Amino acid sequence: MIVDIILLIIIYFIHKYIVAWIIYYNNTDKRYGNSIWRWTYDYPVLGKRDISDLDDKVFVRKRRIRNRTVSLMYCNFFIGFVISMSFLSNLLIFILKY
Repeated sequence: MIVDIILLIIIYFIHKYIVAWIIYYNNTDKRYGNSIWRWTYDYPVLGKRDISDLDDKVFVRKRRIRNRTVSLMYCNFFIGFVISMSFLSNLLIFILKY
């Protein structure tokens, strides 16, 4: 149970770090908006080709990095959810045992 608490604290600080990077990338371009929960595939580049980086190279590369960061945030969030469920089940076992 103590290990779960330590892991939850670590996951919390990792989450805050990842969110800080997402906020940083949001502030680099107006097209990103303020959302930290959604990927940036729906933000168009300046030109005809949205997937390749031939038209708007800087924005597309930042968008790809930001999408990876958002994916890491989701992964971190779900790992934290599993650890919190483990903590709650261990807590219930501890309460019901005594």
